[in-house]
Amino acid sequence: MNVFELTRALVDIDSVTPHEERVGEFLFAHLSTIPGARVERMPVEPQRFNVFAQWDDPVVTLSTHMDTVPPFFPSHEDGESIWGRGACDTKGIIAAMVTAVSRMVARGERRVALLFVVGEERNSAGAFEAAKQPRGSRYLINGEPTENKLALGSKGALRYELTAHGKMAHSAYPHLGESAIEKLLDALDRIRKMPLPKDPLFGASTVNIGTIQGGRAPNVIPDFAKAEIFFRLVDDGASTRSAMNAIANGLELTEVLSIPAMRFGKLGGFETSVVSYATDIPAFAGAWGEPYLLGPGSIHLAHTAEERIPKNEILEAIEIYQRMAKELLRK
Repeated sequence: MNVFELTRALVDIDSVTPHEERVGEFLFAHLSTIPGARVERMPVEPQRFNVFAQWDDPVVTLSTHMDTVPPFFPSHEDGESIWGRGACDTKGIIAAMVTAVSRMVARGERRVALLFVVGEERNSAGAFEAAKQPRGSRYLINGEPTENKLALGSKGALRYELTAHGKMAHSAYPHLGESAIEKLLDALDRIRKMPLPKDPLFGASTVNIGTIQGGRAPNVIPDFAKAEIFFRLVDDGASTRSAMNAIANGLELTEVLSIPAMRFGKLGGFETSVVSYATDIPAFAGAWGEPYLLGPGSIHLAHTAEERIPKNEILEAIEIYQRMAKELLRK
């Protein structure tokens, strides 16, 4: 199975979070055919497991996630790209990593490993579990779509649920009620106007008001309203958290996710970038070694109906991963 066939085979397995079991079993079987592989399932939750393969005691581990966002749709290809859910995020990356390590092993270059985890698209459950079970690796090459540029850092993430409560009343007599929606709208207006931190490497923090829900009916003063808010951080989030606590005065503020901005390892001779999305790397907490971030494909196509990965970038990534691994093995 060549790298394009492997990419399509992976894309054609529906692995929308948390249903990664089938793709995990496929990878377990596939990796078991590589000479000298010691392959294991690392349990995370019932019917969910990470897949780990090693060749001798690993110094360098190549890792990415197996799960995808919904909705699932199968693969197709044209002369330039492979299309389908997860093509660039991250089934094509998995195929490139597997091929790169297979070629290294065939040349007798060992002390490498592959780690494919569940749950990155939701809560990094697989990476958090892997952090409890390190295998001695000193360097972690994490794969996300960076257009094969070595990412020097990634923005962090801070997600909230903001809930307002009020009192129902007939809309003809609004003075008898208390509108939760109006309370929420006032708070959201303050959030939109709040100053956000900036950083020389990462640029500016951003905020997205992702969902809003509430109310009972058009003729009822609403007693409940809720919004989900997502910040992309350029720091540890302390100042943003303090500002949100002040803005939410009188409303219910629940912190759902907090990941600080991170800086990654550098290697000479690679084109570099900075990414605005969060990754599994903070969840690994250094347990699998110094992190590096690189992968084929564009994040602008991930999570879209047009998701695809250029074939030439997959081929390029195979060579880049081998080059990175060999350089790190010499350090």
